Amino acid sequence: MSVLCYNKGCGQRFDPENNPDDGCTYHPGVPVFHDALKGWSCCKRRTTDFSDFLSIVGCTKGPHDKEKPPEPVKPDVTSSVEKKEADDQKPKFNEYIISAPMPQKAIRRPSADEPIVRMQHKVSASLKQALEKLHLSEDAEEKKEEDSDEIKIGTCCKNGGCTKSFEGPASDSEVCAYHSGFPIFHEGMKYWTCCKRKTSDFNTFLSQEGCTKGTHLWRKKDTGKKVVPCRFDWHQTGSQVIISIYAKNAIPELCYVDANSTTLNIRIIFEGEKEFEQKISLWGVIDVSKSMVNMMAAKIEVAMKKSEPMSWARLDLPPPVPPTTESEKKEEEADSEDEDE
Repeated sequence: MSVLCYNKGCGQRFDPENNPDDGCTYHPGVPVFHDALKGWSCCKRRTTDFSDFLSIVGCTKGPHDKEKPPEPVKPDVTSSVEKKEADDQKPKFNEYIISAPMPQKAIRRPSADEPIVRMQHKVSASLKQALEKLHLSEDAEEKKEEDSDEIKIGTCCKNGGCTKSFEGPASDSEVCAYHSGFPIFHEGMKYWTCCKRKTSDFNTFLSQEGCTKGTHLWRKKDTGKKVVPCRFDWHQTGSQVIISIYAKNAIPELCYVDANSTTLNIRIIFEGEKEFEQKISLWGVIDVSKSMVNMMAAKIEVAMKKSEPMSWARLDLPPPVPPTTESEKKEEEADSEDEDE
């Protein structure tokens, strides 16, 4: 007879008579919930979506466990009679009335239409060195391309979402599956505008097969920058909210973060031709004059000073719910009447 396995992250049934040492894949650690990220203490995988958290595959192999973990110890609840008797036996003290503090006045959220200013930025020495090396290698590469129009073996396709590389003339006849739109990152979800298959996991987003068929693009187009996705996350302290954007070799002269008290407009140009843009309506209020953009070789940090020392529930503000129209109200009333019948 099969029994239920109580290892964390497993939840499968197994035969106690056939329980190999590597039959169970589970998490030996405990759940970790911090700054809207969810994961297990035993592995590094993190996600913002609770369903994705539940589906994170275990990181440890071992036998199934049929022993149910012990219930947490419940606090001792005394009856009201016993509590009254205990209170009667306590020594009496003089009572003093202490007036409670007056409730604080609610803070008014500034308008999103207030003037936008550009955040000051600081460029690290590591980024300056990386850009100098990159310019030297790009100059040499451009000279080689001018000398020869031949496409090199291993050249990656420049179409968005395509992972194929040039293996020879036969690659030109292959069908390229790519995304004709551009990536969107909003409220923890990631998707392409051309197909809108939403996911909260960045690796799953990158592995989505293209929705458009065409030919491979081995050379860069001269139509401007290429909009690409960037992995970014955020964390907070008592006085700051820090956004980390993982874009290598960003060009300081072309990057900026424009902001007011409640809105961020981010534009990053990195690795020569790649572009990342993001507009965020912030959950809380910031002091732009005391905020800073720190540009490093591997990432960019937007350190925002909180206007009030309070914990943010999330990074961005949820979009407003549109008001219900009269026709929608009538449909809802009709549906409720049908359910009652």
